[in-house]
Amino acid sequence: MEKIHNCVIIGSGPAGYSSAIYAARAGLYPILFSGFQPGGQLTTTSMIDNYLGFPKGISGNDFMDNCRKQAKRFNTKIINKSVTKVSFSTEKKGIHYIFLNKESIIKSIGVIIATGSSPKFLGIDNEKRLIGLGISFCATCDGFFHRNKDIAVVGGGDSALEEANYLSNICRKVYLLVRKDYLRASKILQNRIFSKKNIYILYNSNVIEIIGNDFLESIKILNNKNKTKNIISISGLFIAIGHIPNTSIFKNELELNKNGYIITKKGRTMTNKPGIFAAGDVQDYIYRQAITSAGSGCMAALDLERYLSS
Repeated sequence: MEKIHNCVIIGSGPAGYSSAIYAARAGLYPILFSGFQPGGQLTTTSMIDNYLGFPKGISGNDFMDNCRKQAKRFNTKIINKSVTKVSFSTEKKGIHYIFLNKESIIKSIGVIIATGSSPKFLGIDNEKRLIGLGISFCATCDGFFHRNKDIAVVGGGDSALEEANYLSNICRKVYLLVRKDYLRASKILQNRIFSKKNIYILYNSNVIEIIGNDFLESIKILNNKNKTKNIISISGLFIAIGHIPNTSIFKNELELNKNGYIITKKGRTMTNKPGIFAAGDVQDYIYRQAITSAGSGCMAALDLERYLSS
């Protein structure tokens, strides 16, 4: 008879590995599928300086490698494959089906989803090549490296203005590049930005070229109203045009919000299906930090353990 597992984890960022460690220590013998980007977004971060316990900082790759090794130490079975389809039961203690392909199917009573989210890109040359070398999607993560330097933020919504506001307290100049001739962000955030003397808002502006060899050096901007072009020398470009939760395979299985994030019970990790839990950026569109993802991974494992023993 085919084995039915207690815990399958989909995703291998801080939330996935954290849940694996807690589930393994609870004797649930978790299986973790690392997905298309083993280690998640942090593998594209050159240095993590704000995670508790690393006074000298640690590279994103080294941090995630440590997480993987720690999960393996507690006998987590890590499989470097992607889940292509799921079929979740609506019954309490029902069996959930996880498909790797048409022939390979895993059965489990409990599933923790930690597939994270992916940032939206501008889609221009050098953008992906210079991630971690001046290109960033997180001011809280990487702003420190640009202290007293000039940087730019792309976007006109709440996220972009929050990034710009945070960076204005660290950086010398902050250019806020807005594609339209108005800001979409809430009025309170707009007023906060307008009051900052070192934030310069450039409306009708598109980044058309990212310039730099080993590091970001400057960007070329096109004013889409008067068609003029301008080059700005900056050390950092923070792209804040949104994230896409990696939930495409769960659309017909779980309750999602209007932006595609998995909806969980307030303050917990339970979804609308019994035995299915979500942790990290796949359900958190507010904080999106490694440490909060790891914390929610712990919560998911504890919630699953209680579910199995109830």
